[in-house]
Amino acid sequence: MHVSDDLVAKLLKTTGKFNADQIKEAHLQAESEKRPLQDIVIQSNIISEGELTRLFAQEIDVPFAEFSVDNLPKDTLQLIPERIARQYRSVAFGIDEDGVVYVAMEDPDDIQAINFLQKQIGRPIRVHIAPESLIETAIDQYSGGGTVSTELAKVIAIEAKEEVEESVAEEDVAEDSPIAQTLNLIIDYGIKTRASDIHIEPHEDVVIVRYRVDGVLHEANKLPRKVLSALVSRIKILANLKIDEHRAPQDGRFKISAYDRVYALRVSTLPVVDGEKIVMRILDESTKASNLEELGYWGESLRRVQEAIVKPHGMILVTGPTGSGKSTSLFSVLSKLNSPMVNISTIEDPVEYRIVGVNQTQLNPLAGMTFATGLRALLRQDPNIIMVGEIRDVETADLAVQAALTGHLVFSTLHTNDAATCLPRLLDMGVEPFLIASTVRIVIGQRLVRRLCSECREEYTPDEGAMSRIKETFNLNKASDFEYIARLEKQAIEAGIGATDSKDSSKNVSASPSVTEKTITKLWKAHEKGCNNCSHTGYKGRIGIYEVLENSQEIEKLIVGSATSEVLEEQAINDGMVKIQTDGFIKALRGETSVEEIMRATSSEV
Repeated sequence: MHVSDDLVAKLLKTTGKFNADQIKEAHLQAESEKRPLQDIVIQSNIISEGELTRLFAQEIDVPFAEFSVDNLPKDTLQLIPERIARQYRSVAFGIDEDGVVYVAMEDPDDIQAINFLQKQIGRPIRVHIAPESLIETAIDQYSGGGTVSTELAKVIAIEAKEEVEESVAEEDVAEDSPIAQTLNLIIDYGIKTRASDIHIEPHEDVVIVRYRVDGVLHEANKLPRKVLSALVSRIKILANLKIDEHRAPQDGRFKISAYDRVYALRVSTLPVVDGEKIVMRILDESTKASNLEELGYWGESLRRVQEAIVKPHGMILVTGPTGSGKSTSLFSVLSKLNSPMVNISTIEDPVEYRIVGVNQTQLNPLAGMTFATGLRALLRQDPNIIMVGEIRDVETADLAVQAALTGHLVFSTLHTNDAATCLPRLLDMGVEPFLIASTVRIVIGQRLVRRLCSECREEYTPDEGAMSRIKETFNLNKASDFEYIARLEKQAIEAGIGATDSKDSSKNVSASPSVTEKTITKLWKAHEKGCNNCSHTGYKGRIGIYEVLENSQEIEKLIVGSATSEVLEEQAINDGMVKIQTDGFIKALRGETSVEEIMRATSSEV
């Protein structure tokens, strides 16, 4: 479905849910990022893909396709061969009493495709329009309902006949070999399910394939143990690694094209007791950087970050555990600052996101390229902005501070539990307190939580037991605590957090507050069985929860006095910092995520 920007704006206005300022802001974002307005409003959750498609269907007077992929008859689906369905982005989903075949398409204006489908089916057809995601899910049914098991079983059957042994012959890993088909299926399923990582784990009798989707690992399949050697060799060939090296870890990378997008797969091998474990991280290189609002920044936190990143010098630190989205936040900020007028240089381990116009350097300890040596070299490259992947030692910390003192804007990350702990960590590394106080602009603490599916999330009123746990977890002990949460929720409503985005009004988050003086009147949770939109998990995608500590004069005095993280955090809250758990709770009140997700992500701190 390709809708012009003007028509998208017109459709949004017809709903009566969006004011002129919201539409204008989306227009400006589309122009600055050189992307269609249609993509902006969907990815920003201003409106769901399904609802926009439904409005477009009404506008062009084409029926909107409504069907359940789970109940799609196989014989009806097969009326259009898979190859043609993928080429023309269309599926047959029903037949009426007169034998007319109902066909769902992304682009009902494609006359050439309609004529071809008419001839292919050999019966009258009635064209409907459907969202891209629904058609993609329906097409997955050709290969066994979107699971990898059916197709892998066919390939494994071939492998069993060929009796693949531990020694790997050249033909075992060739382009058209069964093992290459196996790997293609594994990667293809990872892309379809929006997995961030694919784990191939050897055990004594089997090889287990697991996928990390929205931060949670899911076991997908078990392969015979005898395919391990050939599968590992095939991956190593693609990633340009040493096939005969089994005792040392290796890192590599390769690219593939799928579904009109380019994906980079970052490969890591690790010797374990039962063989070599492989982890492949999937990076969509076609993806443009999300802006800060799309990542989940809002209110005071957003203002502080926006002000800090336009300063000519200083240090901005991002903290959080592995997989908390630190690289994504930095990628977003650097993309925003990137222009022909500034020189941005980075030293990373590894380079995950490629940014056109930014000088990115890969860490290589074997060649003597460490964070410290790389940063020292970058300072001689006339940079305006420097990004150091991680501060791991005192030498890197000292160099980063000196860079910030000498007129550079420096971005980096640290592994600490929260923003306030970051500053004493620098003190522990041996950085002088007055240097920290004079260079650090802000410290961002962050986590990632799963986002509730907008199509099937459910509203509920917490019972007495749930309310007691919420009060204990989020420190809601007195009336002033509830007043604080109510004030923040009002600001979140004004900022558009949890804006209406579902075609089903029962799934919409209203603009009315959920907090009273003494209790929480409503919250949101994942549907127990989920829906097709979220692959029956109840969640789709992730959103960040943040705390942004600004280095105020009071904080500077505490740093110089070597104050503890508890004292620093207390002062930061007095200065207006919203704690990471509180930010998450506000997003749970607004239907973006669930209380259970916030507790899971921040359990180390509550």
